[in-house]
Amino acid sequence: MAEVRNDRPWEIAPFLNWGKGVGDRSSFNFLWGGVEIGKTLTPVLKAGILSGQFQLAGNIMPLWQADTPAPHIQTFVYQGTTYVAPVGGGTYYGASLTPVIFRWNFLTKSKRVQPWFQGAGGLIYTTHKFPPDVLVPHGMPGGTSVWNFSPQGGIGIHYFVRSRRSIDLGVNAVHISSASLGDHNPGVNASIQIQAGYTFWK
Repeated sequence: MAEVRNDRPWEIAPFLNWGKGVGDRSSFNFLWGGVEIGKTLTPVLKAGILSGQFQLAGNIMPLWQADTPAPHIQTFVYQGTTYVAPVGGGTYYGASLTPVIFRWNFLTKSKRVQPWFQGAGGLIYTTHKFPPDVLVPHGMPGGTSVWNFSPQGGIGIHYFVRSRRSIDLGVNAVHISSASLGDHNPGVNASIQIQAGYTFWK
């Protein structure tokens, strides 16, 4: 790990995410996979217990899957009026790009474990409008968008199995929102993503 800290190398890290929605989206399940590329930009900066190094990264996820409840009839209340309407659902597919990941790698005395925290922002494209909403007459989910944004933050560790190889484990909180690109923006207020990966430090 000291070699990686001193040389400030590039990282190439394939990873897989499993996640679950929170609150009113607790029935949503996610499976994502891709590759992260990053670069440690600074030497160790001394700041007491916050000492560490800044890393800039990004990732691409050609595997993006969301499992939602099957299409169903749902009861709504709008301005005091109750009505029922068909809502879409099922499995959604797409891809995601997170071009900016700001990560802080903490300095530790351990020769194997390096904790980190991060903030990031991404873009998601799905083959059908996501999340599912009230169906429009031709049967497609209406009011949402095939484009969504994914601001997020998380914590994790690199566990070094060799001087330039690490197993990576992380937990991210991810918000999914179309920023009102559609008529409605129900979004996914919060999901928890568990990430596992393997990093090659070059």
